Amino acid sequence: MAGRLKSGGIFRALFFSLFVRLAYHLANSEPTQDKQALLAFISKIAHSNRLQWNASDSACNWVGVECDPSQASVHNLRLPGVGLVGQIPPNTLGLLTELRVLSLRSNGLVGSIPSDFSNLKSLRSLYLQNNQFSGDFPPSITELTRLTRLDISSNKLTGTIPFSVNNLTQLTGLFLENNGFTGTLPSINPTGLANFNVSNNQLNGSIPSSLSRFPASAFSGNIELCGQPLPPCNPFFPSPSPAPSVQPKVTPSHKKSKKLSTAAIVGIAVGAALALLLLLLILFLCLRTKKRNQASKEPKPTVTSRAPAVALGDAGTSSSKDDVTGGSAEAERNKLIFFGGGGYNFDLEDLLRASAEVLGKGSVGTSYKAVLEEGTTVVVKRLKDVVVTKKEFEQQMEVLGNIKHENVLPLRAFYYSKDEKLLVCDYMPAGSLSALLHGSRGSGRTPLDWDSRMKIAVSSARGLANLHASGKVVHGNIKSSNILLRDKEFGACVSDYGLNPLFSTVTPPNHRVAGYRAPEVLETRKATFKSDVYSFGVLLLELLTGKAPNQASLGEEGIDLPRWVQSVVREEWTAEVFDVELMRYHNVEEEMVQLLQIGMACVATVPDQRPEMTKVVRMIEDMNRGDTDDALRSSDDPSKGSDGQTPPTGSRTSPRGVTP
Repeated sequence: MAGRLKSGGIFRALFFSLFVRLAYHLANSEPTQDKQALLAFISKIAHSNRLQWNASDSACNWVGVECDPSQASVHNLRLPGVGLVGQIPPNTLGLLTELRVLSLRSNGLVGSIPSDFSNLKSLRSLYLQNNQFSGDFPPSITELTRLTRLDISSNKLTGTIPFSVNNLTQLTGLFLENNGFTGTLPSINPTGLANFNVSNNQLNGSIPSSLSRFPASAFSGNIELCGQPLPPCNPFFPSPSPAPSVQPKVTPSHKKSKKLSTAAIVGIAVGAALALLLLLLILFLCLRTKKRNQASKEPKPTVTSRAPAVALGDAGTSSSKDDVTGGSAEAERNKLIFFGGGGYNFDLEDLLRASAEVLGKGSVGTSYKAVLEEGTTVVVKRLKDVVVTKKEFEQQMEVLGNIKHENVLPLRAFYYSKDEKLLVCDYMPAGSLSALLHGSRGSGRTPLDWDSRMKIAVSSARGLANLHASGKVVHGNIKSSNILLRDKEFGACVSDYGLNPLFSTVTPPNHRVAGYRAPEVLETRKATFKSDVYSFGVLLLELLTGKAPNQASLGEEGIDLPRWVQSVVREEWTAEVFDVELMRYHNVEEEMVQLLQIGMACVATVPDQRPEMTKVVRMIEDMNRGDTDDALRSSDDPSKGSDGQTPPTGSRTSPRGVTP
């Protein structure tokens, strides 16, 4: 018995000793790596005297810092309104990999939100509101799949709100108000989203049904947003006449109406009676004319047989539309002019009544998906800032309307008036390359495989080559959103071509298209065949890397996609340059490298060193036959990259690390 007691005492003493040592260890533990990251952050950014962190003390005792129970890592960092000024230094806060809550609201932070925020995989809440952050919606944030609350309101962020926000499946609150976001609202639909606000931006188009449950205040301040819970969307083609809404401002007329004399009242009554008699007379004449037409044995032409494009320059040419409208000069000026081959059976009035949905707003106008009453779906592009005369406009439309190629989206009709210029094209239900390539990259995404990318590359190259060789037309606006897909087989066609002559110069580049512009176009504002080749080269690099030319993740601010690619492959071709979604496909490494060579040849800085589009088509088609290197080594040495340097000699070898 005594032995048992003695052994029990020894056990209790041992347990107590271990407990004391553990308590001492916990009391003196320190999140060393997180502390170094925080010290680097505070030493590189201006801040007020209120925020003083003592390097000799534990980081867990600092103002605004909270650690986990074991004090092994920083879990919460709350620094609201502490006078932080400037850019967040890279490789500081992004190293706090166990962070749950980050609040930097109400400071003076500027620049873009760091790309290394994508390392904060454990982050639940991010509060960055009331700062001066700028640039596009930060792609690093869409990788934080555990986020439940995101507030980046009241900053200076611009660009579109990406569909990849849907990667944040745990979101309960999303606050984007008081920024400069543009474009249409994507269909954002995390299942638990309870709070949402995009008010006071520059968004346009209809509100997706997934967001219509939120109050109107969540969308206010976006003058071009419409649909539930805001007022219904108006037709995309309003009357060109001055809006009658300006008339109610003339309030004195209301006061004068109270002082009308008896003579004035009698005059109004007599005038109304005369107008009624005149209306009855007109109605009688119309009925009489209708009876005469019915008695006639000559059949009337229908609207389906419209004047051919060759009649555009002849104001006296008659058509079935003239028969319907009486052939008046006014009707001739306001008719919808069709080109052959579309098989469409509608007129301008049908287009006016069509329901419309904004597809996108570009530098030269806005595109709408229009569904006519009989079910026909077309795309209508409403041009803005056209400076040419009606004759010049019609001449350019005739040139574009005569282009026929399976990889060029045909122009079906156009409309010209003093106030409105419209283009009508086929609707492509498969969407654009931009949406397919840069859509949601979450777990449910179907990757765009290598064969599909090759089909898109060669078919769009053929379309652009046809514009250059057969149509003698400079596209002038090559970008992934203007590459449309005909079907699930990914046969592509180019759209929005040949419109630059309608404007004074090439429109100034914005953040969405600047990455595609050739260097000389940025200076001269004049597009050429060679600048089209450059833009197509950027498109090929976009297909290979999966990165948009304006994407912030390219790293150094201001770098474009060609320079980023060249910086990665300067020493040797590596797998780092290729889209991670291509890494799952085997035995395509050599083709990927060959297409990369072609893309770099197209983006040569000197225009004369770029190959013609017909040669680009041959190089892509010859890839499987192994003839690409010979084509690249042809005249003018077009294989040189964007800075005039030739790619490394070992470029035909498989990229390092390509195999998953």
